[in-house]
Amino acid sequence: MSGKPVHALIAGAGVAALEAALALQDLGEGRVSVELLAPEPEFTYRPLAVAEPFAVAEVKRFPLERLVGATGASLRGGSVVAVDAERKIVTLADRQEVGYDVLLLALGARPREAVPGALTFRGPQDGPAMAALLDKIAAGDVDRVAFAIPSGASWPLPLYELALLTAEYVAAHGTRNVEITLVTPEDHPLALFGPSASEAVAELLELRGITVETAVVPVQFAGGVLTAVPEHSLSVDAVVALPQFDGPRVPGVPHDEAGFVPTDEFGWVLGLTDVYAAGDLTQFPLKQGGTATQQADAAASSIAADSGAAVKPEAFKPVLRGLLLTGFLPRFLRAEATGDHSVVDTEPLWWPPAKIVGRYLSPFLAAKLGLAEAVGGPLREGAIPIEVELDPKSGRPMWSRL
Repeated sequence: MSGKPVHALIAGAGVAALEAALALQDLGEGRVSVELLAPEPEFTYRPLAVAEPFAVAEVKRFPLERLVGATGASLRGGSVVAVDAERKIVTLADRQEVGYDVLLLALGARPREAVPGALTFRGPQDGPAMAALLDKIAAGDVDRVAFAIPSGASWPLPLYELALLTAEYVAAHGTRNVEITLVTPEDHPLALFGPSASEAVAELLELRGITVETAVVPVQFAGGVLTAVPEHSLSVDAVVALPQFDGPRVPGVPHDEAGFVPTDEFGWVLGLTDVYAAGDLTQFPLKQGGTATQQADAAASSIAADSGAAVKPEAFKPVLRGLLLTGFLPRFLRAEATGDHSVVDTEPLWWPPAKIVGRYLSPFLAAKLGLAEAVGGPLREGAIPIEVELDPKSGRPMWSRL
């Protein structure tokens, strides 16, 4: 190799950004130097936020500088407020300008209230409010709780976890006559994972005594009534809802009416040169860490190939993987983005058995933060991200690489 390495600037430091940094370290053959821009000093592993109010797991936080350093990248503090693709410059909130050879945007999306009057559960910041609601349930002050999935909610799994964990909390505290209802626009519970997973989740909800109202859209909670369309209402004492999301709307970056960035299958931002995007800020409808890492891998493979590395770019072909916390045995769910090849099991369908599955990020975070131990058992020695396949003859699991 000759010449100066390509300077890849990654705006953001969440799961998509860390996955991209690790992928570029592996694929770039030393031809790419990576710098991450982050407004916060800590990395927060958000998927465990649903379990924290129930004291069955806790949100993991880690100094970002150490994590980024372990990826082989450098870290710069700051928030991107504008992009000038012609000059290959990003402007930060403090008006500082930072140059790049190639830019990867991994800025996430912004949650907002979708059901006025409800407790909107966005993540760790809403754990105390959820814990306070659980105290009211245990004290007998709240007898009817609805968990509401609004229209446009891109990843409904956390609300199913909250409903199931609440049912287990009620049983464990000996609280009687608490009605739990899940209200969703879906035709079937967790329909995005396909029929096999959906049927298994429906059985689990029924077993826990959770009523499911499908094909209705919750719109408002006021005066003890959750209003939904078409022409539906439910008398309850409290409502917990998921948020909707808006894109970051960065000046200089094309976006749709909701602020989300259009990309091709390799993460290239349409209309710009040497600018990529991955994760929640893109137009891909599912906003979830696992699909964000897959987008990051596609972008990283393209960046590495353009740098001259002997790598064939791999297009983003989403596979959905979800680890559903239930209060007892978790459920591992897997499906193609089309809902095909629906699989559900109480045994891990991938390893390490983390809630966010990334080719590079899963073993990296399991080693650094012990996340596999938090949700699915100890990390295997020398673990790499692998996924279970079933032997077509015996039906027994076979292990193979992702």
